[in-house]
Amino acid sequence: MSENTEKKRSAPKPSRLRIGKRYRASRLEGPYDALIIGSGIGGLTTAAMLSATGKKVLVLEQHYTAGGYTHAYDRNGYEWDVGVHYIGDVGEHPTMTSKIFDFITAGNLHWAPMDKVYDRICIGEEQFDLHAGRREFIDELVKHFPAERENIERYLGRLNEVAKSIQRIAMEKLFPRWCGPAVRLWRKLRDPSWLNKTTREVLTEITSNEKLISVLTGQWGDNGMTPAKSSFIIHALIAKHYLYGGYYPVGGASKISETIIPQIQASGGDVLTYAKVETILLQGNKVRGLRMGDGTEIEAPLVISSAGVFNTFEKLLPQSASERLGYLRNLKTVTPSMSHLCLYIGLEKTAEELQLPKTNYWLYASEHYEGDMQAFLQDSDQDIPLAYISFPSAKDPTFTQRYPGRATIEIVAPANYDWFAQWHDKPWGKRGDDYEALKEAFSQRLLEHLYKHFPQLRGQIDYYELSTPLSTDYFCFYPRGEIYGLDHDPKRFEQSWLRPKTRLQGLYLTGQDIMSCGVAGAMVSGVLTAQSILGLREGAKLMRRVISGKPATVSPDSDSDKALDKAPT
Repeated sequence: MSENTEKKRSAPKPSRLRIGKRYRASRLEGPYDALIIGSGIGGLTTAAMLSATGKKVLVLEQHYTAGGYTHAYDRNGYEWDVGVHYIGDVGEHPTMTSKIFDFITAGNLHWAPMDKVYDRICIGEEQFDLHAGRREFIDELVKHFPAERENIERYLGRLNEVAKSIQRIAMEKLFPRWCGPAVRLWRKLRDPSWLNKTTREVLTEITSNEKLISVLTGQWGDNGMTPAKSSFIIHALIAKHYLYGGYYPVGGASKISETIIPQIQASGGDVLTYAKVETILLQGNKVRGLRMGDGTEIEAPLVISSAGVFNTFEKLLPQSASERLGYLRNLKTVTPSMSHLCLYIGLEKTAEELQLPKTNYWLYASEHYEGDMQAFLQDSDQDIPLAYISFPSAKDPTFTQRYPGRATIEIVAPANYDWFAQWHDKPWGKRGDDYEALKEAFSQRLLEHLYKHFPQLRGQIDYYELSTPLSTDYFCFYPRGEIYGLDHDPKRFEQSWLRPKTRLQGLYLTGQDIMSCGVAGAMVSGVLTAQSILGLREGAKLMRRVISGKPATVSPDSDSDKALDKAPT
């Protein structure tokens, strides 16, 4: 492994895969109707929806490329996604998720199906498959749990009930605050009593089979909370989201932002990168624009933050305003989500040659998720409790066209930010030998997990590099390296202040903190934010366009090349 280690430890070169235009004050073409902080899928969706109504929207991204957790990067002749490991509800089964994607991308984003077994849950030495399709899902699990068919069907019934309840939760976020008590009473009368219990509590009401509960909750890494801590709401949203299979964007994760940006540009707006926002500018109790890191002030009557509630109210909004409006107090009711490691792997053979699957692998040390996780976060030398393995080059049918003779793998695992905190103030790529040695130790441990299930890969790896919570902070501006915004525990879903419209006139929120984590969850929040800005009548009119299947503002054959800025300037 000496050659691999040398490649791994060499100074990383910046990615050349850039989406968006580089910010310069001279490139501003105001006046703008709205300014959006952050180009994650929530911010881009809000921008595209508003642009579809003729509004001129400017999206400002501090990273060198647009997309937030949907961006991709290339290095050493390989390309990886950082968060789009798979998407559900975009296949032949018609869903609102697919309709929104089609609308904001003008039908230019296409999806490739994964294997029928989209997730394989490996608990110790046992393996359990999650199979696409309701009937197939049940039949596959019944092979392992023959006495549990009725309980599995009851479980799927509860997923459907949560899907209905989440619509009522979304509606509450759209109505004025003074409607809150009445809406919550209406929800209380309609929602099941178990809706916001923990995932484990709900499942133990359905079955006493602990192994089955472990299998059904085997995707808990998709929200970052173990079943004993997470709300059943987030578990159900994720499980139902993938019930009819997993899909991957054709052309890679960067195609998401690349196909959305032209819709924003069509109304005169744009997406600018390297655009660090310093503060939100106020005039009395309303916003008047933003001040950039270079001192430039950009005025607009609407400011939408897709930077997360902690960044918005602790860093971007003047502290006096955050305190006066009660947001500093509100922040004490929520907590940042799980930090993570991600090992990015490159191989000099194709996915086909290496027999890499389109199935995701979830590797667990045992079925005792809570205990294993707690032990690891307290002592990093303990067994890694969860390793998620994704094979992006196998999922994307165009990968070998862009990278002939190559393949990629990603391994995600939980982490404790405190393990890396001492290097926080060191520059990216230059944090010293001790930091690199710690990364190398974690890398080798994750590689051994890979080799256990794919022994043919030992000796085949050409390049690898590990991202830590410090990488997430540096590139995505999450200070403790959190991957899912806020924890999705029951307390989080009781916070009525997590809504698009803030207490400050002209300031709105979007992104995964508003509804839920994940690409689809953040995208839906983008739709809700646009509706909240437009009002019930105009928002409903826009949604009728989305549901009708008509494109937003740009025809499907439009040229999206102007969304790209590939020069490493």
